[in-house]
Amino acid sequence: MSIKKRYLTVAIAASISSFNIQAAGFQLNSQSATGLGRAFSGDAVIADNASVMAKNAAAMSLFDSPTLSLGVIAIDSEIDVKNTSVTTLTPAGPASFPVDDAAIGGMSYIPNIYYIHPINDQLAIGAALYSNFGTLTEFPNGYSGNLPGPLSGSADVYGGTTEVKSINLGLSASYRLNKQLSLGAGIDVIYGSGKFTRGRGLSPLPSSVTGTSDLVDIDADGFALGFNLGSVFEVDDNNRFGLTYRFSPTLEAEGDMAYIPNASVGKPYDLSGEKLKMPLPDMAEFSGFHKLNDKFAVHYSVQWIGWSSFDKLETTGGTIIKEYEWQDGWHYAIGGTYYLNNKWTLRAGYMYDTSAQDQLTSISVPDSDRNWISGGFTYHLDSKSNIDFGLTYLMGKDVNVNESTTGAPTLTATTKANAWLYGIQYSQSF
Repeated sequence: MSIKKRYLTVAIAASISSFNIQAAGFQLNSQSATGLGRAFSGDAVIADNASVMAKNAAAMSLFDSPTLSLGVIAIDSEIDVKNTSVTTLTPAGPASFPVDDAAIGGMSYIPNIYYIHPINDQLAIGAALYSNFGTLTEFPNGYSGNLPGPLSGSADVYGGTTEVKSINLGLSASYRLNKQLSLGAGIDVIYGSGKFTRGRGLSPLPSSVTGTSDLVDIDADGFALGFNLGSVFEVDDNNRFGLTYRFSPTLEAEGDMAYIPNASVGKPYDLSGEKLKMPLPDMAEFSGFHKLNDKFAVHYSVQWIGWSSFDKLETTGGTIIKEYEWQDGWHYAIGGTYYLNNKWTLRAGYMYDTSAQDQLTSISVPDSDRNWISGGFTYHLDSKSNIDFGLTYLMGKDVNVNESTTGAPTLTATTKANAWLYGIQYSQSF
């Protein structure tokens, strides 16, 4: 399944339903356990291990020896869909019917690996494998099965499965212009896969429909190419700033795609030979780091995510699957690092993350403004190797959802998405 697909999956999921287990939209913040422990504050400039290249290629100039980092982030999402009902027209007028509550969270694992190799005092190169995007929500079989007669399964039009996975291969270089200013750039080779299904929600199915019982059934994968630019300005050894920009491409997903535009009548659209276009957001980040004394440092970041480019999901043949109308998002993070002794470094942070969804909301991918509370530590095994651990509790807000699609009852619900994030990482310099 491709990133294109996954995005298509997410996109459809986002339009028909949309949720992200970490950041807003379907963005992931899972580049390192070190960053996780400080809510990714200052992450584009701190450069305490090789994972910094995921945020800012220019920061590779801060390393004077080859460095390797590898780790994994585990995400345990807690997603509740409650106060749900479907409303349909009856001879007596509109009538609402309650739907059982659902818990659609789950566990996901996101690995990462980074390597930075200084060539000389000015030039460094690096390679990385990590993920910037992903999501997983799965409604139980028989969701809304408590509804009577012809309404049985109607909420499945808005539920279903949304699974998106991506891998980003980053190849980067940095160049130190002088003692204070360094520049960097990188190429991002993105592979993605995903599954997206939405039930038809009718019993029995119209006789005109053959070949599928799902409103949406997509499975696709593929590659896309992006790039990133970065800079680091060092005021002195204890104070520095980082500024980065990442260009994200419009993905075109290839794979099996079945789409029925009307939940009650009609045949599946023939999408053979077409691809699904999925616009990904550009991102920009400003970070600062200030070591106040031998024991304590403060750091912060502001990140912009261009989700407004995700306005609709359509095929290369012009078939519009769903309108989105998302809004640009922001992250505001601040944190502190305490250098306890030669063996232990402690860190903590807070992030406020704004929702990508605006007027259009959904139950299958709940999205809201959210708060991150983070803590972590580094244990130095020796002068050249260490282990990092990071922990975050992500708290979402209650969101009132109102969804409708042609030929199906309207659904209303309240969603809330929280998550625990756990990260562990090993770093080695040579």
